[in-house]
Amino acid sequence: MKTIFLATLFVIAFFASSSSRAYEHTVSQAVAVDVLIGSDDITGVRLAYRPHVYELNNVPYFDQLDIYWEVSVNFWEFGESNQHETNYVVALSPVVGKTFYRVKNKYPLRWEFGIGVSLVEDTRFAGKDIGSHYQFEDRLGIALDFGEQHKQSLALRYMHYSNGGLNSKNPGVDFLNVSYAYAF
Repeated sequence: MKTIFLATLFVIAFFASSSSRAYEHTVSQAVAVDVLIGSDDITGVRLAYRPHVYELNNVPYFDQLDIYWEVSVNFWEFGESNQHETNYVVALSPVVGKTFYRVKNKYPLRWEFGIGVSLVEDTRFAGKDIGSHYQFEDRLGIALDFGEQHKQSLALRYMHYSNGGLNSKNPGVDFLNVSYAYAF
């Protein structure tokens, strides 16, 4: 299922970029800070960088899409303050978004999804054996752009990390993610 989803993402990006008018321009780059509230009482912070945010036009079935690559570092924490565990994750994800509504006819509200790859420092964390250092980073969310020239955004996402069955141990880790991003 993840393979089909990832293949669909890349096919959309390929066809959109192959159209002479599809790739209009680079909108910006951005940084983001996320708060993670996870399953099994895991909490964390996620710092992300988006080197290029693209606006693709004339995309079949979608008209316009926003696409960006995001590299991130995650700091996960579990347990009481005097006996806690930490875990570090580095991830790279392509993300596709589509504006579906404008709040007050001004502020874009969009859905977004992405499937990327991540490298987890410790495979034993929060009482689980997640099976592999190599994990997939899946996301599904909603984001609202605001501020001067819509350079700021708030997002609410569901994020899931798992090895996609590459290892027999694959309990996964789920997060509710609240994100603030600033484009420049």
